[in-house]
Amino acid sequence: MSNSLFSKEMQDQLKELKGQLSKGRDTNSPEGENQKPTEPVALPTQKQVKKTVKQLDSQHIDDDKVLFMQAMHGVSQLEDKNVRSPASATKSGKLDAATLSKRAAAQGSEASDLGAGLSDMQALLNPVAAEAYLSYKQPTLQNKIFDQLKKGKLRWYDAVDIHGCTIEEARVAMTQLLSQAKEKNETMVKIVHGKGSEAILKTCVNGWLRQLPEVLAFCSAPPKDGGNGAVLVLLKKPKNDGE
Repeated sequence: MSNSLFSKEMQDQLKELKGQLSKGRDTNSPEGENQKPTEPVALPTQKQVKKTVKQLDSQHIDDDKVLFMQAMHGVSQLEDKNVRSPASATKSGKLDAATLSKRAAAQGSEASDLGAGLSDMQALLNPVAAEAYLSYKQPTLQNKIFDQLKKGKLRWYDAVDIHGCTIEEARVAMTQLLSQAKEKNETMVKIVHGKGSEAILKTCVNGWLRQLPEVLAFCSAPPKDGGNGAVLVLLKKPKNDGE
């Protein structure tokens, strides 16, 4: 691009305007009496001057825009991770553990009460292997329903993935998921705990769920839902306020 901010066409117009104004001054000079008469020069009107200036200003703005675009070439907008998309829950209904933990902290009472009685020590004293199949049911649950749960025939609604969480974060996220299911009158959820070399979170989930009276049964998920890296949890049907 030229060093000038104006295009060649605009420079020519500016030159022509200066020339016309210069000729006008020459005809009015005192020495003009001794000079050879020249043809009268038509000076540009005020309207023409304003039009030319306006065009030059417009060209200046356009050139500034070009310079700005060149300076910003290759610059991309940064994603603001603090803004949460409305579709943060996936189509499968899986929720983020951090989101559930924050929600529990904001709500306080019920979710924290649900997890307050859980013993991490009791859970960790009964370790399970990474590839172990988890299975539990309360005596009152019908075997037919438990078989349907194990075969993956019961539909789960919400789920949480606690991969990479600390034990504290995992407990809060799990209890918040169960509390949320109760509020929505849902009886089936999924918890993705993973396996890992020591299966710490899997061991914790197995121990925690056995301590909760709201849990009727749970078992490792079928392959399509995460296999031995996840559990399907059947909850008691919430009682209506009138009951």
